[in-house]
Amino acid sequence: MTSEPSTPGAALESDRPGRLLRTERDALIPLLRAADDAAFAVPTCCPGWTVRHVLAHCAAALTRVIESRFDEGVFTAEGNDRDIAERADWPVARVVDELEHGMTNAGAAIAAGKGLFDGVALGEWVHAGDVRDAWGLPGAYGGAGLGDALPLLAAFSRQRAALPLHADVDGLDEPLILGVSDGRRPPARYIGDAPTLIRLYAGRPLGDARYELAGATEGELTIFG
Repeated sequence: MTSEPSTPGAALESDRPGRLLRTERDALIPLLRAADDAAFAVPTCCPGWTVRHVLAHCAAALTRVIESRFDEGVFTAEGNDRDIAERADWPVARVVDELEHGMTNAGAAIAAGKGLFDGVALGEWVHAGDVRDAWGLPGAYGGAGLGDALPLLAAFSRQRAALPLHADVDGLDEPLILGVSDGRRPPARYIGDAPTLIRLYAGRPLGDARYELAGATEGELTIFG
């Protein structure tokens, strides 16, 4: 008996988190390799975290998934801080090396988790957007990975039992259905672009983004920070 997906479509879907990470790797790692040391000290939208902190967190999280190292308190705020502190004396290049390894190799372990760790891949992709945003680069929370990030966001919103929302996303032919309907309130409605939708669900600053949101407040949509 095999645990592999039985159809090509299922195989493509199970590889979605890994594909998202590899796509982001190809875009992000060259930017990191070309940056000077001062760029890694730039603050991000994550409270108290610089770019280096974000990258150290991402690298550690992916390494833990690959190695199945899930100590007590892993992926909590305290656990994340411990992972970052363990890498405080590392050269930046070593942090980037670990991150590249994680983005390259975590896909198989995430797929084996059958959805349990899909949110890790999505979170790493969002953090890559945090880096771009901190550096003032275009493409934050967008780019080539959106085709995989949006279905992962929809699935993650259901895992978190988020409020129901129908999103009319620019460039998509069909509405993106997020959250879980509990029968007590009609689905909220979003009209706007994909990066802004990601920012809303990730609790990231919206800046001067233009969008329409009815039936919910911005804070009600946030499912991870």
